[in-house]
Amino acid sequence: MSLVPAPPTRSTVVTALRSAGCVFAEDEADLILAAAGDPAALAAMVGRRVAGHPLEHVLGWAEFDGLRITVGPGVFVPRRRTEFLLHQAAALARPGAVVVDLCCGSGALGAALAARTGPVELHAADVEPAAVRCARRNVTGTGRVYEGDLFEPLPGTLRGRVEILLANVPYVPTDDVGLLPPEARVHEPRVALDGGPDGLDVLRRVAAEAPHWLAPGGHLLVETSERQAARAEETLARHGLTTRVAASDELYATVVVATRAGDIP
Repeated sequence: MSLVPAPPTRSTVVTALRSAGCVFAEDEADLILAAAGDPAALAAMVGRRVAGHPLEHVLGWAEFDGLRITVGPGVFVPRRRTEFLLHQAAALARPGAVVVDLCCGSGALGAALAARTGPVELHAADVEPAAVRCARRNVTGTGRVYEGDLFEPLPGTLRGRVEILLANVPYVPTDDVGLLPPEARVHEPRVALDGGPDGLDVLRRVAAEAPHWLAPGGHLLVETSERQAARAEETLARHGLTTRVAASDELYATVVVATRAGDIP
């Protein structure tokens, strides 16, 4: 007589996750158990997590500023520290503002800003097809999502009208990508992580075009590292934008806010 394996229990799930190095094994087990529809799905989800897949990819969602944001394999997982960029943007935005979310990934920033501010005219773009599919689910009824490189897919009617430009560009220096946790470097798209030799390549491209898309008084917000902040400010200032740096010790987050004061230089 063949024996049918017993379905996983909370205890066995916690043990498996802890053995795989999951620091918060109990919390993760509860989330996986709640998301699994049946024992087979539970076993598959635990297997993926034990194999090193990000918890958010296993669950199919990530929490961001109190929202459940759909994510999937090959999609950048929104980080909690990026909520600081969101808070900076929310302090500057108004209901009905024209908002662009570049390098939008799952669309978390744009969706959360709309939830905080009220209805906005939201446009989001990403170069990764998997990210675009997720973003379209997350901003349904809130905005439009375009597939393409930075500003290229955006409608030309937005030029000179953007009040809030969110650009959570990749800023990890190329040589440091290999130092990232396996969850990121193996399971997230490299294009969402690698910012070039000094981590600022994509920021430079955004800075060069942003003044032509921003409305007078419009704001560009970018996340960077503390050590890159001064160079990021210099890059943005070279294109006629006034800049300031905001930082959060609690979230270990650094954001550069650049503003178009008036006419494009």
